[in-house]
Amino acid sequence: MKNNIRMIAFAAVLATSLAHAADDANVLTLAGGIAGGPRFSGADEHVVGPALGIDYQMANGLYASSLRGIGYGRALGPVSASVALGYRGGRSERDRAGLGGARGSTALRGMGDVKGSATVMVQGGYEIVDGLELSAAAELPLSHRENGRTLSLGLTGTLFDRAADQVTLALSANLADADYVRTYYGVDAAQSAQSGYRRFTPKAGLYEVELGMTWRHQFDERWSVTAMAGITALTRDAARSPLARKDTAPSGAVLVGYRF
Repeated sequence: MKNNIRMIAFAAVLATSLAHAADDANVLTLAGGIAGGPRFSGADEHVVGPALGIDYQMANGLYASSLRGIGYGRALGPVSASVALGYRGGRSERDRAGLGGARGSTALRGMGDVKGSATVMVQGGYEIVDGLELSAAAELPLSHRENGRTLSLGLTGTLFDRAADQVTLALSANLADADYVRTYYGVDAAQSAQSGYRRFTPKAGLYEVELGMTWRHQFDERWSVTAMAGITALTRDAARSPLARKDTAPSGAVLVGYRF
């Protein structure tokens, strides 16, 4: 799922990596640190754990990243676009945790496991003015298509950018089709009988809003530290789901990055 420690941490890794992608022909960034967030979307449980990330950006636009997947992206003036193959993690009805974040909870017992999906991610951005970018990203599953599709609309602004420090603020609205919201927030008849949750059939549309702030400090041309804090709020049917024990959740990460 989108809201887990791994995605939070790797977003910070990406901020560190892309800050210097234009400086060299090829940039490899490794990062490690600690991150925390909800056990699953709507959980009232939070977990904290180690996080690792890697991002390799080539001068010709090709990249391989633990967040962005394997893809190609280019920018032409204020317009940018990319397409990549990636992976959307699954969800377990048992307490499971791996490096970078939780993958399930016993609070979901009886709901069955959600299989992970290979995906294609299509993204586009437009820099409205210097330091303010409007973006859109669609995630389309290639396997387990019953898990559904999502669309994210975002606005990112640079609040401070001087010398070795940069602070950005990002706001995004996330929408999904009926398959996605039924997979992650719905409860069918069989699941209701096994889990005890009441039956619930959510509708497609806006299901989540996110606000996050990132601070990056560059020690020298290779070493940096990135800190990220955010809050996620479920909306509409997702917030009314019986699985949503808490409709708002904080998240955060602190990572040290090294670029080659």
